Amino acid sequence: MKRIPFLALALVLAIAVSCGQKPSTSSKEDTRSSQEVLFEDGNYAMFIHFGLYSKLEGVWKDKIYYGNAEWIMNGNQAGIPVEEYMAEAASFNPSEFDADAIVQLAKDAGMKYIIITSKHHEGFAMFDTAASDFDIVDATPLKRDLMAELAQACHREGLGIGFYYSQFQDWTAPGGGGGPTHDASGREISFDEYFRTKCVPQVEELTTKYGEIQLIWFDTPGSMPLKYSEELIEIVRKNQPGALVSSRVGNGLGDYETLGDMEVPVANHAGRWEGIDVTQVGWGYSKYDNEWKTPDFIVRTLVSTIARGGTWMLNVGPTSEGKIHEMAAAALRKSGKWVHAHPEAVYAAGPSPWGHALPWGDAVTQDGKIELVIFDWPVDGKLWVPGLGSEVKSARLDGKKLRVAREDGWTCISLPAVPPEEYASVVELRLSGDPEVDGTLAADPGLPTVFPVEFASTSSCAVEQAGWMEKFGEWKTRKVVQRLDPSSAITWTVDFKDAGVFDVDLECLGGEPVEWRLALDGEDALVDKHRLSSSYAWYRLGWLRIDKPGVHTLTLTPSEGDIPSAKVASLRMTPVQL
Repeated sequence: MKRIPFLALALVLAIAVSCGQKPSTSSKEDTRSSQEVLFEDGNYAMFIHFGLYSKLEGVWKDKIYYGNAEWIMNGNQAGIPVEEYMAEAASFNPSEFDADAIVQLAKDAGMKYIIITSKHHEGFAMFDTAASDFDIVDATPLKRDLMAELAQACHREGLGIGFYYSQFQDWTAPGGGGGPTHDASGREISFDEYFRTKCVPQVEELTTKYGEIQLIWFDTPGSMPLKYSEELIEIVRKNQPGALVSSRVGNGLGDYETLGDMEVPVANHAGRWEGIDVTQVGWGYSKYDNEWKTPDFIVRTLVSTIARGGTWMLNVGPTSEGKIHEMAAAALRKSGKWVHAHPEAVYAAGPSPWGHALPWGDAVTQDGKIELVIFDWPVDGKLWVPGLGSEVKSARLDGKKLRVAREDGWTCISLPAVPPEEYASVVELRLSGDPEVDGTLAADPGLPTVFPVEFASTSSCAVEQAGWMEKFGEWKTRKVVQRLDPSSAITWTVDFKDAGVFDVDLECLGGEPVEWRLALDGEDALVDKHRLSSSYAWYRLGWLRIDKPGVHTLTLTPSEGDIPSAKVASLRMTPVQL
């Protein structure tokens, strides 16, 4: 699937709300399966990573392994031998796993379905399977099918239930990806034999034993040939005709796209897709990972994902006892109060007609209205909305009508001095017709505005996806401009409401110092030199005077220094009150 291009936004006069729009509920209500409706309109789900790795909680032989706890067996982490790892099952007893409590937590958070790991890369099944004895019923003292318990609880409470299944990787089963190549007798086992004797039977079980399921969330197809992906989809279609299949089934197949871990695009993303994130650093629970996501982060990321056209799934990792940690639960409940107070900004909400975030927050669409979600409250009480061509019939905050004015092509909404809510406040705009929006980047008159490189035009360089790990398995991704040389240029087209002075910062990384030049409408305006760091950071370029309002171009060029090592992420302009 392609991202919606915005490199020539200055030429766009009206971007309809259909830009990256999800299928309309009203037009497809009779044709969509219940699972499709839940995915497309629910917009918020719980992901659960729970397995034998949960018993270790990120520690092996008194050594802490930071990063993704579910990978602790792997050679990139502790490198635990197969026999030693499998032996841990004999003392794995998550007796405090309470399916009803987990479902209630998901409901309190405002989530509409739950996806849980039935078998992760370690090969341990969290359900009663006839295909292997390496499962929670046969190999542990617990002897409970936790998938059955959670499915039953979800069905009782009206939530969807689906299963994650690692179809290629299996580190303990002979023939599985990354696993032993021979069985106990020394016979070589092929992947095809593994697929036929373990993977296929277990997917059959998951799609027949637990009632109606939301989807099968396959993961890491690796080098698996097309025929295997097709066969897995056929099994799901046969047994669960309405269920969805994730794109990680491999080979370009699947009913929807799952973006990279922790990825929220800055531009609207077309098609049916989901973003995924974690409440800790990793997916499986680690006792030494206390970097909990805040309620503010949860609300912002949920809204931003929906505003870009997607649905969001947030992970929790139960402890070795089977409980959701109190820190994660508290953040979910606190953010859930906001979600329940603003269903119009979450459920069945469509993407922003601007195609990108706005300086003070974001926007979603709902039944012909625009819901402006304000994260950063303007201190002067003026919410400046750029590029809105539609006539505003009314603007309301908490049901109270707000004053709306037009000034130089901008819409100004007068807000109370204090935001009414802790994390985000929602202004409902009712329009005289369909939303008509000019998506040209605009510098807010009162707030800092960030301009990502995805909305710039480039010359002698390229906007590309960069990825790296902060800790093992903690992937970070973003679009950056790289492969720079002295002839490179990055140009943003920006609408300025007012003339004035702006403090300009550049977000980038690199090595030795680089001299940067910023031109305004083709004329040199700023020049500065900075030693860059190995991680993305903001570097101040200085004050820039805009002599007249309107649309201007800002062109960044590297003129000397360690240019090849530099990667540029965004430009930020903050109005200076003089």
